Amino acid sequence: MKLKVIRKFSMTKNRRGIIIVALAAILFAVGVGSFNYRTQTDGFIKWTSPDENANYVFAKLYADSGRLSLYEEYNLRVGDIMHPRSMRSSEGEIKPVSFWGIILIYGKIGSLLGTGIIPYLTPIIAGIGLIFFYLLIKKIFGRINALLSVFLLASFPPFIYYSAHSMFHNVLFTVLSVIGLYFTVTAVSYPDNPGQAEKRGLATSVKRLKYDWRSWVLAALGGVFIGLAAITRTSEILWLAPLLSLMWIMNIKRTGIIKLAIFLSFLFLASLPGLYYNQVFNGGWLYGGYAEMNRSLDTIARAGTDIVRGGEFLWGDLAGKIFDNIFHFGFHPRQSLMMFYRYFINMFPWIFWPGILGLFLFLGKYLRRKAKMKYKHKVYLSAYFIIMLILVFYYGSWKFHDNPDPNQFTIGNSYTRYWLPVYLGFLPFASLAIMKFARAIGNFAGGRTYRGFYRGVPRAAAVFTIVVLSLRFVLWGSGEGLFYQSRRQEAARVEFGRIIELTEDNAVIITSYHDKLLFPERKVIVGLFDSTEMVLLYSRLARFLPLYYYNFILPEKDMEYLNTRRLGEAGLGIEKIENITEDFALYRLNPE
Repeated sequence: MKLKVIRKFSMTKNRRGIIIVALAAILFAVGVGSFNYRTQTDGFIKWTSPDENANYVFAKLYADSGRLSLYEEYNLRVGDIMHPRSMRSSEGEIKPVSFWGIILIYGKIGSLLGTGIIPYLTPIIAGIGLIFFYLLIKKIFGRINALLSVFLLASFPPFIYYSAHSMFHNVLFTVLSVIGLYFTVTAVSYPDNPGQAEKRGLATSVKRLKYDWRSWVLAALGGVFIGLAAITRTSEILWLAPLLSLMWIMNIKRTGIIKLAIFLSFLFLASLPGLYYNQVFNGGWLYGGYAEMNRSLDTIARAGTDIVRGGEFLWGDLAGKIFDNIFHFGFHPRQSLMMFYRYFINMFPWIFWPGILGLFLFLGKYLRRKAKMKYKHKVYLSAYFIIMLILVFYYGSWKFHDNPDPNQFTIGNSYTRYWLPVYLGFLPFASLAIMKFARAIGNFAGGRTYRGFYRGVPRAAAVFTIVVLSLRFVLWGSGEGLFYQSRRQEAARVEFGRIIELTEDNAVIITSYHDKLLFPERKVIVGLFDSTEMVLLYSRLARFLPLYYYNFILPEKDMEYLNTRRLGEAGLGIEKIENITEDFALYRLNPE
């Protein structure tokens, strides 16, 4: 009887936690989705990044027509120069320079529910991700830690920021990975103890098959979501593969052959659409739109073949080749640590320092008591530190300047989105610090009668403080806060509308920065007048299509030089049409 009461109470608490998380997920999806609802109305659906624009254009195209490329016949006359950034053109076919996952997933959903839902899919999926993040962390660290971690994640600036910037891959990839890991972990730990299954009367072959069938379904779901994550950001296989390998090695007895085979089979099936389009558009199953990554794959494969053909397999040579090509932009550990400081320690200290304290308290518990660490905690710590080391030193060795000012370290720079898995994995330690802090206060002030109350109030106060700090940062904390971006989007709407009014439907606009604003309503060329070869192509194009230039306002002396020398010598003339903003003007290029 007592056992039944305890189980009932436990179920009530679990149900209550899931309801709270579900409400948080709904509020998150609606709250973040309202940013796009406010900034993208009246048919003006534009993005602040070329990557986002490319993903949206092709996801919408795939939803409407099932196609994944745009044909531009005039590119055949001018060497395929007409395309925006994050796209490339080959023999007139304009294709995305990215991974296929978000385009295929959002395009398919858009074909079923209408393309109007595409800008809101990432906030919705991020809200669902909160639920699975809760379920995953609850399995490892318990219900209270999971609940606190969800609220930290729901207010965490990069998670909000890149959910609002909904056509980036990163939040979708992260959520798919969390869902896949939850199903995988559940499949591995199901049943918890086969011996207990027999004690519960499940030893007969029929019942046992039914019991195993559930774990097989879980393994299949894990494979599907990990496969979808892999085609959403294929480059992340760099750490996803070691993570899954480690999980398998540390749970090899519990996984078994059948669950592993099911997992891998469904992972392959989910990855197949991405692999297929890689072959069709990029010429290789594993090739993406990034030439550097394709060259790295070729070099690694060629190195392995040459070593084997030489009659002697040299692990050192192969490892050296792999290392050099994975870090094809260089390996710079000092720079990586500096970026980690700037984009984690210095940018989000209200998460980092509580997380460090929680990590030391977590490890100290076992060291102080000389207790044996739970196996699931060993797996989590091992996996997390492998992920962190790979991501910090891989992406930290690169230099990203998404912000026009290279001296600005803001949330909009790519490190914050590439390190989302690092941030997420750290949140349970910050939650643990909050729990320990609240427990100490409860034990000191509450006595036995009111201990729960005196623990709950400090927990709520700590989480509320972190939520306020996080929301303030993501909304107003820097020039790239969502509040300021909303105002810039309003200005961009006016800018876009005026350019569209002043140019023909088949016009081509040469620009350096505004391709993401003008395409696909207008054909675009990302360029300037600094290349004689490009100017000759502009001159050829101007014979067939109206040609414009949109960039910073040119002084009179520059206009004279262009008309008499650089453009004039190529048979072109330039005239100002109108100043569109305080800094930018629209010019027309006329063939002479």
